[in-house]
Amino acid sequence: MKNISSIQNSYIKKLIKLQEKSRERKKKKLFIVEGKREISLILKSNYKIKTVLCVDESIEANQDILSALSKEVDTIEITKEVYHKLAYRESTEGIIAVVETIDFSLSDLKFRTENPLVMIMEGIEKPGNIGAMLRTADAANVDAVLIANPKTDMFNPNIIRSSVGCIFTNQIATDSSENIIKFLKEKNINIYSATLQNSNEYFKEDYTKASAIVVGTEATGLTEIWRQESTQNINIPMQGEIDSMNVSVACAIVVFEAKRQRNFIN
Repeated sequence: MKNISSIQNSYIKKLIKLQEKSRERKKKKLFIVEGKREISLILKSNYKIKTVLCVDESIEANQDILSALSKEVDTIEITKEVYHKLAYRESTEGIIAVVETIDFSLSDLKFRTENPLVMIMEGIEKPGNIGAMLRTADAANVDAVLIANPKTDMFNPNIIRSSVGCIFTNQIATDSSENIIKFLKEKNINIYSATLQNSNEYFKEDYTKASAIVVGTEATGLTEIWRQESTQNINIPMQGEIDSMNVSVACAIVVFEAKRQRNFIN
């Protein structure tokens, strides 16, 4: 196992750039993941780990991860000082992985059933909201998460952190709204767009057939194309003073109504 003890090390400086700059992640096709839980999820996914860095005092505690790595993965022992320079948050078990990015292509999607349940978010910018919805997607075991008109680098550390690693457990694709709508129609997937215009209450719809739940930004909602091309627009009736809720919460409510209907039938 190699050893790095200085934060001035050239390789560590490159990793800091990966952590901080989306442009660097896209250029190198690499990103940083910290934490035992997250790296454990990577080992079960189709992502490829290039390097693992582990604090000298944490090697024994992370031996299960280190033992599961393929022989091609470089392992580096680092000091606490180096770790805290790289780590995005505090308690993540002293282990960090450098991982290759993947392409989120629509053409790579493979549905497990003939009536998939798909989650779609259009133009969501806040990493925390994206991460929360990826977490919901995993909890509901949806067939795919599609990001329409993406505004944020999917390998942003905040997305990985807020999704608690669920970016690695979900089948994800990104594309334009137009291309995603075309894809859904070719697959005969019903589109349910969350919007106030010309909408029905969400619980009155039937999601037991192939369905896509679509949500947009809290500020402007979905673009016109989703309202026009949807099978049915849906809304969540508000009973208080405000007229909307956090997009990740709204998405979870509708997705789990779809799961309730499907579980009841199955």
